[in-house]
Amino acid sequence: MTNLRKDAVEIWNAGVDSVRAQTLVNREVAVDDDRLIIGAYQWKRSDFDRILVVGAGKAGAAMTRGLVASIGDWLPVSGWVNVPEGTEVPEIFNGKPLAGQVHLHPARPAGVNEPTVEGVNGTEQIIQKVSDAGKRDLCIALISGGGSALMPAPIGDVTLADKLEVTRFLSGAGADITELNIVRKHLSRVKGGGLLDACHAAEMITLVLSDVLGDPLDLIASGPTVIDSSTPSQALEVLRMYDPEKRLPASIFKTLNRAMQGKTRPVTSRTCPHTSLVIGNNAVAVDEAGIVAESRGYNHVMQSARKCEGSAEDVGRKLAEMTIHMLRAESATHRNDCLITGGEPTVTLAPEAIRGLGGRNQQLILSAYQTLLGCDLSDREWDSLCLLSGGTDGEDGPTDAAGAILDSEVHQNASRHQLQVDDYLKRNDAYRFFEQTGGLLKTGPTGTNVCDVRVVVVTPAT
Repeated sequence: MTNLRKDAVEIWNAGVDSVRAQTLVNREVAVDDDRLIIGAYQWKRSDFDRILVVGAGKAGAAMTRGLVASIGDWLPVSGWVNVPEGTEVPEIFNGKPLAGQVHLHPARPAGVNEPTVEGVNGTEQIIQKVSDAGKRDLCIALISGGGSALMPAPIGDVTLADKLEVTRFLSGAGADITELNIVRKHLSRVKGGGLLDACHAAEMITLVLSDVLGDPLDLIASGPTVIDSSTPSQALEVLRMYDPEKRLPASIFKTLNRAMQGKTRPVTSRTCPHTSLVIGNNAVAVDEAGIVAESRGYNHVMQSARKCEGSAEDVGRKLAEMTIHMLRAESATHRNDCLITGGEPTVTLAPEAIRGLGGRNQQLILSAYQTLLGCDLSDREWDSLCLLSGGTDGEDGPTDAAGAILDSEVHQNASRHQLQVDDYLKRNDAYRFFEQTGGLLKTGPTGTNVCDVRVVVVTPAT
């Protein structure tokens, strides 16, 4: 590993480490004699008999372990949290599973960010538990990115297959997370505040690890515990934009039209008192990465997007242009430079007949490489740069990589193999490109999920 690649990876890892879910929950939750303290909120033990824990997300298992460890024996704890397969494996503390009586339910296979039958079954358990809660129960919901797929509960005539089809269609058409979740909320019994509506506990607090830029609570995991601000007509407008010919299942349009008439999910006035607390987001990861970059002697610039950034290809091109600007800055001001950005771009998928394998981070870095190839870089300049983009959850599309890295080694390997960048980019086949060139970033599941972090490191080329 080159020194530049080593620095880029360690700076990126520092950002991810700063938003590890278990640590964040431990930081926010504490017990002080008869009080439970979560952030700025407090509860007296004498007011409750039990704590009910529910939730879903890629960080669900780590959040649960952090919560249970922090609460200890303050009150009995039980519940159900839907998590990706593999993350439910219990951590043992003093001979007992750290999650205790909170069941960690494998609701989908690892690396497959789509709803499943197991997810539906687990969601039914969650709905039942919050519905059975009583006035002496405190409900703590744990929500993180990926919760939309991990907590499915189709409404009305909509089937799981219908939801899969609409999700795949919108994602492949380039819909951003806001548009996608507006549609999903109105096709679900739990999203868009549905889980809150079903809860009969005395009170609910939701701990949120945000994977949506700007932290809109009603969009993170499609807002299961937040009163919905969107409307069925907005969901229909999204569909009109991406599916004007109405190729999606008729049940989707029928359900949304019925929802406009108030005939799907009944409006309830018995919503229990509730609040939400964001414990981590993309900005936290970017800031910590910047601190580590500075400690390594880099002059650094940081930016965390607050809204959708557009296509991965466009973001990649801009990242390459900024790299060139840093690389070719006047020698009087140029030294070791580091650019750290965060966000979550979209990818419009190639037709299935030619589509390869990859994810948005891999596509972004491949697009950056395409741009750099047109800038006539010298060998010395190639040796003076490294670009990295990775999903903080350790997943990038349907692959086992978190993202990709571009440096002189990748460039030399691509040249030696005579790989055609344009072809791989057009086919969304960035994984196979970087697999051949040694540019895949592999971390495994990280236990967190706060969008993507990109790191560019540049040293003087003269």
